[in-house]
Amino acid sequence: MAAALGYDGVEVMVWTDAVSQDAGALRGLARHYGVPVLSVHSPCLLVTQRVWSSDPWERLRRSAVLAEELAAPTVVVHPPFTWQRDYARTFVDGLGRIGDDHPGVRFAVENMYPVRMAGREFVPYMPGWNPTETGYPAYTLDLSHCAASHSDAIEMADKMGAGLAHVHLGDGTGEGRDEHLVPGRGTQPCAELLASLAGRGFTGSVAVEVSTRRARSRADRESDLREALEFARQHLAAPTPVDAR
Repeated sequence: MAAALGYDGVEVMVWTDAVSQDAGALRGLARHYGVPVLSVHSPCLLVTQRVWSSDPWERLRRSAVLAEELAAPTVVVHPPFTWQRDYARTFVDGLGRIGDDHPGVRFAVENMYPVRMAGREFVPYMPGWNPTETGYPAYTLDLSHCAASHSDAIEMADKMGAGLAHVHLGDGTGEGRDEHLVPGRGTQPCAELLASLAGRGFTGSVAVEVSTRRARSRADRESDLREALEFARQHLAAPTPVDAR
């Protein structure tokens, strides 16, 4: 579908699907369709805690190896969960060490969001959902997560500065949940953020990350993904200067 719609590449989410874990299979698909893998998302979601290993450092190491084998320069990683205390305690230093072991890969820590349930709010990440408060060499900016956390995406990009390595392009309405809407259908400054990237010296990839679960047919799914691609290309082609802040 990415090839048919004209996408320049894909991000692979390492999942329980064996193909997503297999460099050879992914290289074959990339060659067959002419669509390279430009980023790898490490298996750090709740449902992927046993993929490859129960050790989060081993999962991250294998993600780096997969990225190297696919010539993908970016590995996306989430902050540790609160119950991963040992991992969280060594996360900053550990990222530095694994970065030294894999110098061709940027480990881009993604901004997350508080979880709201039954009128209550809690943060399932350590030291928090906002990686700029800790500080890392590289970041992934997710606009849908900005909506869910009621964050200003432009301000967050400013805080990430030269560390902004990767963008997850989706939209949200700010209802407090992760919506991943087609860009332009929510309230986030998707167009403004895209137009600012050239002025920020951004050299990474913009990965469309939209939910198509409610699409009633393949045609509807293709329509949503085509609209997202056209939105991205339109606004990436219209750069605006960025004021130093």
